[in-house]
This record gives sequence, structure tokens and C-alpha cells, in this order.
Amino acid sequence: MASPPEGIITMQDMQVIFGVTDLMGIHRESVSVELTKEDPGTITQAAGGKIEITVPQSEAVEQFALRLRAELDALGYTEVELVDDEDDED
Repeated sequence: MASPPEGIITMQDMQVIFGVTDLMGIHRESVSVELTKEDPGTITQAAGGKIEITVPQSEAVEQFALRLRAELDALGYTEVELVDDEDDED
């Protein structure tokens, strides 16, 4: 399989982003991520509460995830306990 063109987010990028938003209890349908990377990268909350994210091109997504976490904290989101449905066997 060919690599995506430079400047386009990958599934690995999305996993990192969702790793943060899932941890903060933000439903994935409430997150919009631009398909192209653009510096400096942005994190905004639109009307209706949707989180709009643009991943920066010149910064590793793992580093950007730290900024994402801090900005979501500043917007009032807090870490939630993730529930593993597979452990709910009776």
C-alpha cells in the first residue's frame, strides 16, 4: 500500500487525536479533523460544541497531542474513566 502524500493526515495521526479526545470524553462525532496538515495547527470549539482540529505539518502529531490535551483542559473538558465493554461478562 502506498504512503499518503505528505501533508495529509494518516490513520495513525487520527488514532493519536482520538486517543486524546476519547480520554476527555468527547464523542468522535463531535470532532472534526481537517484532512490536510497546516501550520501552526489549530484547535477550536465551534458553535454547538464541535471541536475543530487542524494538525500541524511541521510538528509531530504526538507533540501536538500534548497541546490538544492542554487546550481541551482550558475549554473545560476533563479526563473521564474509559469503560472496557469486554470486561462486563457475567
